[in-house]
Amino acid sequence: MRFLDIAATSAAVAATSGRKAKIELLGAALRRLGPGEIVAGAAYLAGELRQRQTGVGYASLRDRPEPAAEATLTVAAVDAAIAEISAVSGTGSQARRKQLLGALFGAATATEQLLLIGLFGGELRQGAQAGLLAEAIAAAAEVPATTVRRALLLSGDLKLVAEAALTGGAAALARIHLRVGTPLSPMLASSAPDVAAALLATGSPAVVDTKLDGIRIQVHRSGDDVAVFTRSLDDITARLPEVVAQVRAMPLREVILDGEAMLLDESGRPRPFQETSSRAATRGARTATRRTPPASSKAPAPAGSPTSSESAALAGSPVSMGATVPTVSPAPGGSSLVAGGEPGGSDGASAVRGGAGSVQAGRAGDASVSGLRPYFFDLLHLDGVDLLDEPGRVRWAALAETVPAAATVGRSIAETEEQAAAAFAAALAAGQEGVVIKDPETPYDVGRRGSAWVKVKPRHTLDLVVLAVEWGHGRRHGWLSNLHLGARDPQTGGFVMLGKTFKGLTDELLRWQTERFKELAVADNGWGVTVRPEQVVEIAFDGVQTSPRYPGGVALRFARALRYRDDKSADEADTLDTVRAIGAGHPPPPS
Repeated sequence: MRFLDIAATSAAVAATSGRKAKIELLGAALRRLGPGEIVAGAAYLAGELRQRQTGVGYASLRDRPEPAAEATLTVAAVDAAIAEISAVSGTGSQARRKQLLGALFGAATATEQLLLIGLFGGELRQGAQAGLLAEAIAAAAEVPATTVRRALLLSGDLKLVAEAALTGGAAALARIHLRVGTPLSPMLASSAPDVAAALLATGSPAVVDTKLDGIRIQVHRSGDDVAVFTRSLDDITARLPEVVAQVRAMPLREVILDGEAMLLDESGRPRPFQETSSRAATRGARTATRRTPPASSKAPAPAGSPTSSESAALAGSPVSMGATVPTVSPAPGGSSLVAGGEPGGSDGASAVRGGAGSVQAGRAGDASVSGLRPYFFDLLHLDGVDLLDEPGRVRWAALAETVPAAATVGRSIAETEEQAAAAFAAALAAGQEGVVIKDPETPYDVGRRGSAWVKVKPRHTLDLVVLAVEWGHGRRHGWLSNLHLGARDPQTGGFVMLGKTFKGLTDELLRWQTERFKELAVADNGWGVTVRPEQVVEIAFDGVQTSPRYPGGVALRFARALRYRDDKSADEADTLDTVRAIGAGHPPPPS
């Protein structure tokens, strides 16, 4: 298939607003791909390269040859050329890569060059998101869209799913299942302003997990082989040897675990998030240079948290399933996450599982409290049996029987708002982010964010994408300071600006972000720079207000930067629908 046909389809999809029309365009292109072109062609239609690391930065794309007059490139030829570029290394690699890149662009027409620039630059926003392309694959292969979506969620690989569907149909898709060693998109939590709103979404009784101030990890183990993945499915095994060693020391055979990892200080409290995230940073290899943002300061934890106590029996509770429930176990934080307040009280609260956020760390032969440690809250696969479709109470009972208590997240049962509020206070006192309130009857909804899991933090926060940055004035002269913030628009695949902020930025952070956004700059506007929409920043704010100034019709009140989220990609940023729901006082919609 001609590469020009892919480029023309991409341009047509970008110019089309209707979902059905986009699917038809994508499906028609997918049908024309030969068996050996499906993987690369599907990647190009999704706006990405098959090769995750090319060594090509934005600066390399500025000085390119004139477009070719005739289209001669095929999908296979482009894939081979990019593979050769990606393989270049060692002495003279920069010159060799420039030579190969020039040859590729010199053979491309103007339309093809535009697509190549978008693919190499990672800024192709044509509205062909994974969900949309999944429907196009289903249409092209004449299989149910639900079958394609399920295979996509389990494999996490759109290219693999496209190849299976287009070459083997529904039968090939049915053979795609959960595999130890292959990461899958994690279940996500929606947000609520307080525990009362969270309980309205989940129902009660509910399970209350400590929300750790760490990084999301998914750990796969088969025998002595251990692999660790991020929430964006990047392999970070080599970066987290302590996690590998601790999981390997557990009495496990074959498991897939969902959890978090975090660094602890000498007292067993969590270190600043940026210190943990820098250990797992993976995007340095995707750009020419990558700098880790400095750690932000963390407010002191409130006093007055509940003290530790032994866990109560759980006969008849929604998470017991007849399993033996251990006593509250060692973990960082210095307080017990036993919902309900004072030890020995008669408020009906029960401790389900001791772990991170429970009581003081350092016992039970664990690793040093000052190291990076994993804490798990879900079990997705155990010794050849997939648990995804089991209700949470079954998965969590299996987790309690399988993983040592000291390596689990603090967990409690809440039947009332008061019990959930006590658990929330205990989590904050332990230096953690808050809690995640969960419905124990729901399955593990791969790659989805819904009302079954609802996170509660002590303030409104959103993960937004930086779209542009203004130069500072006065004492901030010479630094890129004022951030232009955008939320994802799920309808277009682009971003909608919500406002600006320069608050919350320390001098250290200003120095870091000036260098970072110079690297991401695509245009110098005099007042500042427009940047590639890649950097995610966590923003705290007091509320959402109507605003005719911005295209989304809403703006954030008193926005301030908390920290940069290097563990999240732009595709994981919060959506405009979520912002509007917060402004209307409703639970955020599923995504």
